[in-house]
Amino acid sequence: MCGRRALLAALALLFGAIGAQAGSEGRAHSFTPEGLAKVSDYIRNEIVTGKFPGAILLLQQHGKPVYYENFGVRDVATEISMSADTIFRLYSMSKPVTSVMAMMLVEEGKLALKDPVAKYIPAFADMKVGVEKKAEDGRVTLALEPLNRPVTIEDLMRHTAGLPYGYYGGGPVNKLYADAGLFDNKDSTNAELVAKITALPLAEQPGTIWDYGHSTDVLGRIIELISGKSLFQFEKERLLDPLGMKETAFYVADSAKWPRIAEPMPEDRAISPMTRVRDPRKPLKWESGGGGLVGTIGDYARFSQMLLNGGTFEGRRYLKPETIALMASDHVGPETHIVRDGNFYPGGNSGYGLGFAVRTSVPAGTSWPLGEYRWDGVGGTFFFIDPEDDLFGIFMVQTPSQRGRIQLALKTLIYQAMGR
Repeated sequence: MCGRRALLAALALLFGAIGAQAGSEGRAHSFTPEGLAKVSDYIRNEIVTGKFPGAILLLQQHGKPVYYENFGVRDVATEISMSADTIFRLYSMSKPVTSVMAMMLVEEGKLALKDPVAKYIPAFADMKVGVEKKAEDGRVTLALEPLNRPVTIEDLMRHTAGLPYGYYGGGPVNKLYADAGLFDNKDSTNAELVAKITALPLAEQPGTIWDYGHSTDVLGRIIELISGKSLFQFEKERLLDPLGMKETAFYVADSAKWPRIAEPMPEDRAISPMTRVRDPRKPLKWESGGGGLVGTIGDYARFSQMLLNGGTFEGRRYLKPETIALMASDHVGPETHIVRDGNFYPGGNSGYGLGFAVRTSVPAGTSWPLGEYRWDGVGGTFFFIDPEDDLFGIFMVQTPSQRGRIQLALKTLIYQAMGR
């Protein structure tokens, strides 16, 4: 037990843990050793049965790690043990970071949620909406209709801009995005990517449907235009370096760090039928605000604690508490009349804020907390922030094929371990 306390104390230094929010400890649920043992057993069993090589789980409450464990190995090919300095592909866990950067500009008056995107990217003013038309003979064609209203910054942040990722079988506009190969051109800059996007139609009228896609990539380009810097330069200057996120980047430039990169199982490298997990060792120009970052659990823990603290970390303020509250509130609720598409990834018990899913109701048979906000990445990583319990959790793993199943099972066990 003394050894475990020493480990958690060391992790507090590693992850930069700081004091709890005032009065939170008396209200929060606490973990039981028996419950946490079941969490550990679940992860070990996943590794033993060959689902993934290894993983890391951190649960931090009241500013201190209450659970941290490395499981398995980084890569079955090298058999190097998983450790806190392991580097993971974060994929869509990049979106909250980009969203925080955008909200910094909002606080400074350089950007507004109601601003039309065309204010910064004029080509958006000329975009059309692709609408399926079915002829009497049954043939489906794509008609282009004008925008009912401009696409706004808020649309980009809540995924109501009509910008899909593009997948085959998802309708003619999705096919256009898929055929455009937007993910294939890693040597494209954000400016070049946006130029390709604006040559395509929108999939829906702005503000009508939650449709997950390239919106946050466009937001990253707007950040570049306002700041006059590359997205990574601006992130390093305003967030990554001050917050101590030294390992977070768009690729791993230092070859000495390459053995620290976590890999999925050899047969589990497909993101989609057309796309495989990217190699973060290869330099790339595309600084994808929606899915490009790599990083460590310690880096993301500092970012998560900052959010949980209401925008501050180690005496420095990054955002105002009211800004965090706005980001973590539902922006696609019933009053907005926004339709949720068939792939509404937050799920039926959640809405979507400005960069996060937000829990708005309690799943049947659980007492999970309202107001929890979270997101994940297609490579398997996920995080959640639970203000009610002054808690955040981060699970780092690389397993594209198993991520949804594992996330649900782990979240269930974690909350059961708290008596929820």
